[in-house]
Amino acid sequence: MPSVIDWGRVEYALALGRMRELVAERRQGRIEDTLIFVEHPPVVTIGVEGDDGGAERSGLPVVRVERGGKSTFHGPGQLVAYPIVDLNSRQRDVRRFVHELEGVIIDSLRAFGVRGEHVSGRRGVWVDGKRKIASIGIAVDHWVTFHGFALNVDVDLAAFSAFHPCGFDGSVMTSLREELGRAVGLDEVRPIVEREWVRAFAPPVKAPPALA
Repeated sequence: MPSVIDWGRVEYALALGRMRELVAERRQGRIEDTLIFVEHPPVVTIGVEGDDGGAERSGLPVVRVERGGKSTFHGPGQLVAYPIVDLNSRQRDVRRFVHELEGVIIDSLRAFGVRGEHVSGRRGVWVDGKRKIASIGIAVDHWVTFHGFALNVDVDLAAFSAFHPCGFDGSVMTSLREELGRAVGLDEVRPIVEREWVRAFAPPVKAPPALA
């Protein structure tokens, strides 16, 4: 079974260092595939595609990282998940892996009556094809994944208006609170995401050998 770890609220730089250590451990076969849950104090991260300079002018702390994608915001009330997964056992298919991660989020949202969607040409998970509720950006080191996704649960959406998240106007961002019209706690969402993660990424059960 894949492992699940909850780090609680951790500064982004500390989480990033530990995440990289776990990638090395996974490459060496010292740990199983692992999903890390974490919540970060306010920070903007910029992926390898860069941004338009808005992140640097936002007044928020900024960290440049090796994940795919452009810039995004992390803050309290957002469920961040970092999958440390060896793709050697998954056909080394990065595109499929990202699609499956989106599926985990979509299936989790269904439990709240929110219909999340894949949108062709746009990473992440969208509601009605117009409002982005989760962002995805991963990196791969020797076919082991890291970084991951951020699901807006009850996060301050105003922070996204200080720059262009994922290259979009900040107004496209939404959250579970926004969609449901009520407060939503991370403790309410985390177990459901964990369940869908295990369902999607648990190794297949091998059938017992047939009796002679």
